[in-house]
Amino acid sequence: MPTPVPPPSFSPLLPEHLPILRSGRWFHGLPRPLAQQLAQLARVRCLAPGEAVFRRGDPPDGLHAVLRGTLRMSGAGTGARARGTLLMLLEAPSWFGEPSLFDQSPRAHDVIAVQGSSVLQVPQAPLLDWLQQHPEHWRPLALLVTLRLRQALAMLEDQATLAAPQRLARWLVSLALDHGQRLDSTQSRRVLHLSQEQLAHMLALSRQTTNQMLQELQQRGLLRLHRGRLEILDLPGLRGIALAEPH
Repeated sequence: MPTPVPPPSFSPLLPEHLPILRSGRWFHGLPRPLAQQLAQLARVRCLAPGEAVFRRGDPPDGLHAVLRGTLRMSGAGTGARARGTLLMLLEAPSWFGEPSLFDQSPRAHDVIAVQGSSVLQVPQAPLLDWLQQHPEHWRPLALLVTLRLRQALAMLEDQATLAAPQRLARWLVSLALDHGQRLDSTQSRRVLHLSQEQLAHMLALSRQTTNQMLQELQQRGLLRLHRGRLEILDLPGLRGIALAEPH
């Protein structure tokens, strides 16, 4: 018989976690009662590399935010290749898991820790109970869903209209800037914890094509390639490629 998996262990949200949450555009803009309620209900879980926050098919367990480390959201298709397809990297102060608040359906993706990480969880049942008593606060939560929808539509548009090198540059800039979720738009990630193969899957390109383009960017001094990660050296230079008018 398989060894039972122990339930996750949680600790309270600490005062030093609040500045991390407030550094995000979404949480910073919340009505005070909702922000206070999320903080009051929140608890924190530490994850080892490879440990799952949740997996596809798991029951909804609430709303989550990254406090430390890096998580990967992987594909929901069938088969090993689809399940291993990287859809998104999540770092502080990213929030995720909101769709199941609305439809209470099982999780549609895997979310796994890439490195040692701390994740906030606002449990589903007490949050829904509070929202039933304060329905005016559903709208800010719906904004999280629309943010994801806009990201997905922008990527589809880029895929349909842009050449591969510009698509690659736009996606690297978006990842470095946490898809615009940070309140301080001057802050960016220097290191992206993803492999060339994962990046190729995200862009619907072959690994060979992706490697060639990354090598060209490295030769131009815009980034440095490492095993399993990319180091951004010149974000303005990448942004220049990303924002260039298509030919």
